[in-house]
Amino acid sequence: MNTITAAITAVGGYVPDFVLSNQVLESMVDTNDEWITSRTGIKERRVLKGEGLGTSYLAIKAAENLFSRKNINPAEIDMVIVATTTPDMPVASTAVYVASQIGAVNAFAYDLQAACSGFLYGMSTAAAYIQSGRYKKVLLIGADKMSSIIDYTDRATCIIFGDGAGAVLFEPNQEGLGLQDEYLRSDGIGREFLKIDAGGSILPASKETVENRQHYVFQDGKTVFKYAVSGMADVSEKIMQRNGLSKDDVDFLVAHQANKRIIDATASRMGVDEAKVLVNIHRYGNTTSGTLPLLLSDFEDKFKKGDNLIFAAFGGGFTWGSIYLKWAY
Repeated sequence: MNTITAAITAVGGYVPDFVLSNQVLESMVDTNDEWITSRTGIKERRVLKGEGLGTSYLAIKAAENLFSRKNINPAEIDMVIVATTTPDMPVASTAVYVASQIGAVNAFAYDLQAACSGFLYGMSTAAAYIQSGRYKKVLLIGADKMSSIIDYTDRATCIIFGDGAGAVLFEPNQEGLGLQDEYLRSDGIGREFLKIDAGGSILPASKETVENRQHYVFQDGKTVFKYAVSGMADVSEKIMQRNGLSKDDVDFLVAHQANKRIIDATASRMGVDEAKVLVNIHRYGNTTSGTLPLLLSDFEDKFKKGDNLIFAAFGGGFTWGSIYLKWAY
């Protein structure tokens, strides 16, 4: 009896039309293009404009793009996972609404929150459902409207984040392709260094929390950078060692797009050539849960069946990890 593995069989992506360039940011806060580019690698990011449009809009568009690329019937999908740190609203699940709107009428759905590692954790979750044998088609979407929680008077954070979404379909595979191994980590020490103070059960929303601008992202940039560099590099190196992969065996590094210097440090530790490192941070900034699937969407035509992909991410909490996947088409 062949072992079932979980393979990605389709991808899709979506970014909003509005481009927030470094030049525009120069007119909003005390910063400049050279400073942003040299420290982050970001040139522009996308922002979702329009009344009543939230993360679900991005997720729906990414799913529809996936369906159109592979001519997939949404009614055949068994479950929908939306990895997001910016849900449409508290309590009511964004994924449930997305599933209904895209016509996944036979699916159950839920949200998954692990900050910038959300999509990576979602890959593990989706693959486990497939490998259980109980589900055949799991749609995993990473989507975030980061502009909804960014303070555009704070130059430390407003230069980094953008809006976007990507989607992948996981299906059973009996050729040994798909997800091969994972090494996922977390550490609550990160809680104080990357967070939103208000709006949760500890500090509910009030007139004071709004006036104190406590509903926006706070980031201790130097501390997060230090942990991210060591964390992403460590897990990527470990997953290679555990699976006997040399630098030549790795076809592509699919790394979270938070900072170009973090991506470069991870690639350097792995010994992977620059040509194998997928990068679109200069175009989109950090779209949080959207970065990994947007890379797959943008670079889909580069992948060949059997290619070895190493995924790596680091996010608030702290959350981080690496996944080794063999491309299936």
